[in-house]
Amino acid sequence: MRISTRSRYGLRAMLELSRAYGDGPVTAREISTREGISMSYLEHLLADLRQAGLVRSIRGPGGGFELIRRPDEINLLSIIRALDGPVVLCDCFELTHEKLPCDKLESCSARPLWEELSKRIEKALESTKLASIS
Repeated sequence: MRISTRSRYGLRAMLELSRAYGDGPVTAREISTREGISMSYLEHLLADLRQAGLVRSIRGPGGGFELIRRPDEINLLSIIRALDGPVVLCDCFELTHEKLPCDKLESCSARPLWEELSKRIEKALESTKLASIS
């Protein structure tokens, strides 16, 4: 399993906002510079995080981005889901328009293992708060 670039960079942006929590908004330019994330890529990530209800944007002088909730109320699972969707170890669990799940899905002897591991990873991400890693 690999964590996508979207999730890794999005988490780094959220950590910047976590560190500044309570001190006012942080500009996308500041995050971009500190984290070495291109502005155009970061803008897409911040838009997805805003749409998921994790950050808000403040316009005008002194504006920027800030967390909607305290860092100890935001778990890593919500960040990853906002940027990449569900956490799955195997493609066979995902139904998409482009691809049907594995034709052995119902009879796969390894399926219980993959399901259990996926649940454990989700639980670990859900129990880990942004504040605990910033």
